[in-house]
Amino acid sequence: MGVSLSTARYLAPASFLYDFAAQQYGLNTTPSMKTIHDNNLSFFSPQPYFIGAFFFPQQLFQLAWLYKLWKLDDRNPQQKKELDEIVRFVPYYALGNVCIGTWMFFWQAERFEISNVFVIVNTLTQLWYVFTQLEPMNTKNWSSILTHVVSKSFAGIGVLDLLHNTSVAYFKDEVPSTLVKVGTGLAFAAMSSVSDWILGGCLAYDLVGLSVGQAAYTSDSSWSGLLGAYAVGSAAIVGMRNYLRPPYVSQREDYAVTAQDDIDDRV
Repeated sequence: MGVSLSTARYLAPASFLYDFAAQQYGLNTTPSMKTIHDNNLSFFSPQPYFIGAFFFPQQLFQLAWLYKLWKLDDRNPQQKKELDEIVRFVPYYALGNVCIGTWMFFWQAERFEISNVFVIVNTLTQLWYVFTQLEPMNTKNWSSILTHVVSKSFAGIGVLDLLHNTSVAYFKDEVPSTLVKVGTGLAFAAMSSVSDWILGGCLAYDLVGLSVGQAAYTSDSSWSGLLGAYAVGSAAIVGMRNYLRPPYVSQREDYAVTAQDDIDDRV
Protein backbone atom coordinates (compact mmCIF):
# COMPACT_ATOMS: atom_id res chain seq x y z
CA MET A 1 0.00 0.00 0.00
CA GLY A 2 1.72 3.16 -1.21
CA VAL A 3 1.01 6.53 -2.79
CA SER A 4 3.08 9.23 -4.46
CA LEU A 5 4.01 12.42 -2.64
CA SER A 6 1.66 14.51 -4.79
CA THR A 7 -1.24 12.16 -4.02
CA ALA A 8 -0.37 12.02 -0.33
CA ARG A 9 -0.43 15.81 -0.03
CA TYR A 10 -4.10 15.87 -1.04
CA LEU A 11 -5.28 12.50 0.25
CA ALA A 12 -4.18 13.05 3.85
CA PRO A 13 -5.81 16.46 4.47
CA ALA A 14 -8.94 15.44 2.53
CA SER A 15 -9.40 12.40 4.79
CA PHE A 16 -8.76 14.55 7.86
CA LEU A 17 -11.45 17.02 6.82
CA TYR A 18 -13.91 14.21 6.11
CA ASP A 19 -13.42 12.66 9.52
CA PHE A 20 -13.46 16.02 11.31
CA ALA A 21 -16.66 17.11 9.55
CA ALA A 22 -18.35 13.77 10.31
CA GLN A 23 -17.43 13.98 13.99
CA GLN A 24 -18.71 17.56 14.24
CA TYR A 25 -21.97 16.47 12.66
CA GLY A 26 -22.22 13.63 15.15
CA LEU A 27 -21.57 15.91 18.09
CA ASN A 28 -24.08 18.58 17.06
CA THR A 29 -26.92 16.61 15.47
CA THR A 30 -29.92 15.20 17.38
CA PRO A 31 -29.54 12.69 18.84
CA SER A 32 -25.85 13.34 19.37
CA MET A 33 -23.13 10.72 19.57
CA LYS A 34 -23.12 11.10 23.34
CA THR A 35 -26.89 10.55 23.54
CA ILE A 36 -26.52 7.35 21.54
CA HIS A 37 -23.69 6.36 23.85
CA ASP A 38 -25.72 6.98 27.00
CA ASN A 39 -28.69 5.01 25.67
CA ASN A 40 -26.60 1.97 24.75
CA LEU A 41 -24.35 0.95 27.60
CA SER A 42 -22.21 -2.14 27.99
CA PHE A 43 -19.38 -3.44 30.12
CA PHE A 44 -16.86 -1.68 27.87
CA SER A 45 -18.58 1.71 27.76
CA PRO A 46 -16.00 4.39 28.62
CA GLN A 47 -16.55 7.82 30.08
CA PRO A 48 -17.30 9.72 26.83
CA TYR A 49 -15.50 12.88 27.90
CA PHE A 50 -12.27 10.88 28.01
CA ILE A 51 -12.63 10.34 24.27
CA GLY A 52 -13.22 14.06 23.73
CA ALA A 53 -10.19 14.93 25.85
CA PHE A 54 -8.12 12.58 23.70
CA PHE A 55 -9.61 13.80 20.42
CA PHE A 56 -8.66 17.51 20.79
CA PRO A 57 -4.87 17.25 21.27
CA GLN A 58 -4.75 14.44 18.71
CA GLN A 59 -6.15 16.86 16.12
CA LEU A 60 -3.35 19.32 16.88
CA PHE A 61 -0.70 16.65 16.35
CA GLN A 62 -2.37 15.67 13.09
CA LEU A 63 -2.33 19.26 11.88
CA ALA A 64 1.37 19.57 12.73
CA TRP A 65 2.04 16.30 10.89
CA LEU A 66 0.06 17.47 7.85
CA TYR A 67 2.00 20.74 7.90
CA LYS A 68 5.24 18.75 7.71
CA LEU A 69 3.84 16.78 4.79
CA TRP A 70 3.30 19.99 2.84
CA LYS A 71 6.29 22.01 4.04
CA LEU A 72 9.17 19.57 3.53
CA ASP A 73 10.99 19.74 0.20
CA ASP A 74 11.66 16.40 -1.50
CA ARG A 75 14.57 17.99 -3.42
CA ASN A 76 16.50 18.23 -0.15
CA PRO A 77 18.03 14.80 0.68
CA GLN A 78 17.37 15.02 4.43
CA GLN A 79 13.85 16.36 4.00
CA LYS A 80 13.11 13.74 1.36
CA LYS A 81 14.02 11.04 3.88
CA GLU A 82 11.61 12.59 6.37
CA LEU A 83 8.92 12.81 3.71
CA ASP A 84 9.36 9.15 2.82
CA GLU A 85 8.52 8.17 6.40
CA ILE A 86 5.48 10.46 6.47
CA VAL A 87 4.19 9.35 3.05
CA ARG A 88 4.42 5.66 4.00
CA PHE A 89 1.83 6.24 6.70
CA VAL A 90 -0.54 8.33 4.57
CA PRO A 91 -2.60 5.43 3.07
CA TYR A 92 -3.17 3.94 6.55
CA TYR A 93 -3.94 7.36 7.97
CA ALA A 94 -6.45 8.09 5.21
CA LEU A 95 -8.10 4.70 5.58
CA GLY A 96 -8.44 5.27 9.32
CA ASN A 97 -10.05 8.67 8.84
CA VAL A 98 -12.50 7.32 6.27
CA CYS A 99 -13.41 4.37 8.52
CA ILE A 100 -14.00 6.48 11.62
CA GLY A 101 -15.84 9.19 9.71
CA THR A 102 -18.13 6.59 8.12
CA TRP A 103 -18.51 4.77 11.46
CA MET A 104 -20.22 7.83 12.87
CA PHE A 105 -23.18 7.64 10.47
CA PHE A 106 -23.96 4.02 11.36
CA TRP A 107 -23.44 4.79 15.06
CA GLN A 108 -25.99 7.60 14.79
CA ALA A 109 -28.43 5.17 13.15
CA GLU A 110 -27.75 2.67 15.98
CA ARG A 111 -26.61 0.08 13.43
CA PHE A 112 -23.85 -1.05 15.73
CA GLU A 113 -23.06 -4.31 13.93
CA ILE A 114 -22.33 -2.39 10.73
CA SER A 115 -20.44 0.40 12.48
CA ASN A 116 -18.30 -2.25 14.12
CA VAL A 117 -16.97 -3.35 10.73
CA PHE A 118 -15.39 0.07 10.22
CA VAL A 119 -13.95 0.03 13.73
CA ILE A 120 -12.40 -3.40 13.21
CA VAL A 121 -10.82 -2.39 9.90
CA ASN A 122 -9.39 0.81 11.37
CA THR A 123 -8.04 -0.71 14.58
CA LEU A 124 -6.42 -3.74 12.98
CA THR A 125 -4.94 -1.61 10.20
CA GLN A 126 -3.39 0.89 12.61
CA LEU A 127 -2.02 -1.80 14.93
CA TRP A 128 -0.56 -3.69 11.98
CA TYR A 129 1.18 -0.57 10.73
CA VAL A 130 2.55 0.38 14.16
CA PHE A 131 3.91 -3.09 14.94
CA THR A 132 5.17 -4.12 11.50
CA GLN A 133 5.84 -1.07 9.32
CA LEU A 134 6.89 1.81 11.56
CA GLU A 135 10.61 2.49 11.92
CA PRO A 136 12.04 3.34 15.37
CA MET A 137 11.34 6.90 16.40
CA ASN A 138 14.24 9.34 16.09
CA THR A 139 13.95 11.79 18.98
CA LYS A 140 16.08 14.32 17.06
CA ASN A 141 13.64 14.40 14.15
CA TRP A 142 10.26 16.10 14.51
CA SER A 143 8.83 14.39 11.45
CA SER A 144 9.60 11.01 12.99
CA ILE A 145 8.17 12.08 16.35
CA LEU A 146 4.95 13.36 14.81
CA THR A 147 4.49 10.25 12.66
CA HIS A 148 4.85 8.06 15.74
CA VAL A 149 2.45 10.16 17.81
CA VAL A 150 -0.21 10.27 15.10
CA SER A 151 -0.01 6.59 14.14
CA LYS A 152 0.19 5.28 17.70
CA SER A 153 -2.58 7.53 19.00
CA PHE A 154 -4.77 6.26 16.13
CA ALA A 155 -3.98 2.70 17.14
CA GLY A 156 -4.37 3.37 20.86
CA ILE A 157 -7.78 4.99 20.69
CA GLY A 158 -8.75 2.36 18.10
CA VAL A 159 -8.39 -0.33 20.77
CA LEU A 160 -10.89 1.53 22.96
CA ASP A 161 -13.25 2.01 20.01
CA LEU A 162 -13.09 -1.70 19.22
CA LEU A 163 -13.89 -2.78 22.78
CA HIS A 164 -16.68 -0.24 23.11
CA ASN A 165 -18.42 -0.78 19.78
CA THR A 166 -18.14 -4.58 19.91
CA SER A 167 -19.62 -4.77 23.40
CA VAL A 168 -22.48 -2.45 22.47
CA ALA A 169 -23.18 -4.34 19.24
CA TYR A 170 -23.32 -7.80 20.78
CA PHE A 171 -23.44 -7.53 24.59
CA LYS A 172 -25.60 -4.51 25.36
CA ASP A 173 -26.68 -4.26 29.03
CA GLU A 174 -24.74 -7.41 29.92
CA VAL A 175 -22.20 -7.82 32.73
CA PRO A 176 -18.66 -9.02 31.98
CA SER A 177 -18.04 -12.73 32.37
CA THR A 178 -14.98 -14.14 34.10
CA LEU A 179 -13.55 -14.92 30.68
CA VAL A 180 -13.94 -11.28 29.63
CA LYS A 181 -12.30 -10.04 32.82
CA VAL A 182 -9.33 -12.38 32.53
CA GLY A 183 -9.00 -11.88 28.77
CA THR A 184 -9.00 -8.09 29.15
CA GLY A 185 -6.16 -8.20 31.63
CA LEU A 186 -4.10 -10.61 29.57
CA ALA A 187 -4.67 -8.73 26.30
CA PHE A 188 -3.65 -5.34 27.73
CA ALA A 189 -0.65 -6.88 29.50
CA ALA A 190 0.48 -8.46 26.23
CA MET A 191 0.09 -5.25 24.22
CA SER A 192 1.76 -3.17 26.95
CA SER A 193 4.77 -5.48 26.96
CA VAL A 194 5.53 -4.60 23.33
CA SER A 195 4.52 -0.92 23.41
CA ASP A 196 6.58 2.21 23.78
CA TRP A 197 5.63 5.20 25.92
CA ILE A 198 3.25 6.61 23.30
CA LEU A 199 1.16 3.54 22.51
CA GLY A 200 1.52 2.22 26.05
CA GLY A 201 0.30 5.53 27.44
CA CYS A 202 -2.73 5.34 25.15
CA LEU A 203 -3.52 1.82 26.38
CA ALA A 204 -3.34 2.89 30.02
CA TYR A 205 -5.52 5.89 29.17
CA ASP A 206 -8.06 3.56 27.55
CA LEU A 207 -8.30 1.54 30.76
CA VAL A 208 -8.70 4.65 32.91
CA GLY A 209 -11.51 5.85 30.63
CA LEU A 210 -13.20 2.46 30.87
CA SER A 211 -12.79 2.38 34.65
CA VAL A 212 -14.30 5.83 35.15
CA GLY A 213 -17.13 5.04 32.76
CA GLN A 214 -18.01 1.77 34.46
CA ALA A 215 -17.93 3.46 37.87
CA ALA A 216 -20.63 5.83 36.63
CA TYR A 217 -22.75 3.32 34.72
CA THR A 218 -22.83 0.29 37.04
CA SER A 219 -23.63 -0.20 40.70
CA ASP A 220 -21.03 -2.96 41.01
CA SER A 221 -17.70 -1.26 41.66
CA SER A 222 -15.62 -4.43 41.29
CA TRP A 223 -15.39 -4.26 37.49
CA SER A 224 -14.47 -0.59 37.55
CA GLY A 225 -11.86 -1.27 40.20
CA LEU A 226 -10.41 -4.14 38.22
CA LEU A 227 -10.10 -1.96 35.13
CA GLY A 228 -8.35 0.66 37.25
CA ALA A 229 -5.93 -1.99 38.49
CA TYR A 230 -5.31 -3.07 34.91
CA ALA A 231 -4.48 0.56 34.06
CA VAL A 232 -1.88 0.70 36.82
CA GLY A 233 -0.49 -2.68 35.77
CA SER A 234 -0.29 -1.70 32.11
CA ALA A 235 1.50 1.53 33.00
CA ALA A 236 3.98 -0.41 35.14
CA ILE A 237 4.66 -2.91 32.34
CA VAL A 238 5.18 -0.12 29.81
CA GLY A 239 7.48 1.74 32.18
CA MET A 240 9.58 -1.30 32.96
CA ARG A 241 9.78 -2.43 29.34
CA ASN A 242 10.87 0.99 28.10
CA TYR A 243 13.33 1.49 30.95
CA LEU A 244 15.06 -1.81 30.25
CA ARG A 245 14.89 -1.60 26.45
CA PRO A 246 14.56 2.02 25.26
CA PRO A 247 12.79 1.85 21.88
CA TYR A 248 13.96 5.16 20.42
CA VAL A 249 17.03 6.37 18.59
CA SER A 250 18.62 9.82 18.81
CA GLN A 251 20.72 10.84 15.86
CA ARG A 252 21.24 14.11 14.05
CA GLU A 253 20.94 12.86 10.49
CA ASP A 254 21.14 16.41 9.18
CA TYR A 255 24.79 16.53 10.23
CA ALA A 256 25.61 13.54 8.02
CA VAL A 257 23.77 15.10 5.10
CA THR A 258 25.51 18.46 5.60
CA ALA A 259 28.92 16.79 5.75
CA GLN A 260 28.22 14.88 2.54
CA ASP A 261 27.04 18.08 0.86
CA ASP A 262 30.30 19.80 1.86
CA ILE A 263 32.30 16.94 0.34
CA ASP A 264 30.27 17.09 -2.86
CA ASP A 265 30.79 20.85 -3.07
CA ARG A 266 34.56 20.45 -2.74
CA VAL A 267 34.59 17.82 -5.45
